[in-house]
Amino acid sequence: MTAIDTAPDRLSGASATHDGRLVPSASAPFAAWGSWFVGLLLPVGLAIAWEAAVRFGVAEGRLLPPPSRILATLWDLARSGELWRHVTTTSARVFGGFLIGVMAGTIIGAISGYSGLVRKLVDPTLQGLRSIPSIAWVPLFLLWMGIFEASKVALIAVGVFFPVYLGVMGAIATVDRKYVEVGRIFRLSGPQLVTRILLPAILPAYVLSLRGGLGLGWMFVVAAEFMGASEGLGYLLVDGQQIGKPDQIVAAIITFAILGKASDGLLAAISKPFLRWQDSFQHH
Repeated sequence: MTAIDTAPDRLSGASATHDGRLVPSASAPFAAWGSWFVGLLLPVGLAIAWEAAVRFGVAEGRLLPPPSRILATLWDLARSGELWRHVTTTSARVFGGFLIGVMAGTIIGAISGYSGLVRKLVDPTLQGLRSIPSIAWVPLFLLWMGIFEASKVALIAVGVFFPVYLGVMGAIATVDRKYVEVGRIFRLSGPQLVTRILLPAILPAYVLSLRGGLGLGWMFVVAAEFMGASEGLGYLLVDGQQIGKPDQIVAAIITFAILGKASDGLLAAISKPFLRWQDSFQHH
């Protein structure tokens, strides 16, 4: 076996047995831990630098508290149970809005990508609505659905909908025409063509659109929780601003970042088995 033959095995983190089968490399778990370690270098380094700057009097920590004060605030909130209550409430709202937005974006995006007539009919309107800032929807949703959960979940669903819709529609429009012709040869109906050929072909782009929608869901939940909420991380932000506690504000922001990263990682992990067939370039 030549070096060229074995190169793909090294790149994929797998090794080949004598019968040609690929088995996972023993170093793969260490590579995963190394990736996490490298990803933590920047935020941890910045936190240590800011802590040192405040401790040695180089900077004032009144408006941007040092990490030690932020961690103390997080510990107090967690010990009292208040942090978990807000995290649970916000996470439930994001999850509900994400499901609704994904379903609507997938269905409308698939139909628009498949049908040129539908795309010409609905896409200009949706592109116009997409440019509306999230905060502009708040008064309308309050008028329609009141200050309770329905208006908050609806606002999050709007944020999730657009990246999913655009991702699905754009990916279907770029599917190789030969795949569609094969489906027509086998006399697949329109819905069968979408579900059995087009959607599987766009799966990588679809996963990216889901991750983008999830990220916007976490962003839109802040605007949603400005709508008279008494629970949630957005409420913690507003409460910290009103009582002048920047450590509480930064603690809520950091919690948002951790939850967003954790949910994105979970979505990527769930989708990974469905994308094993990809023979894509991997950075090393």
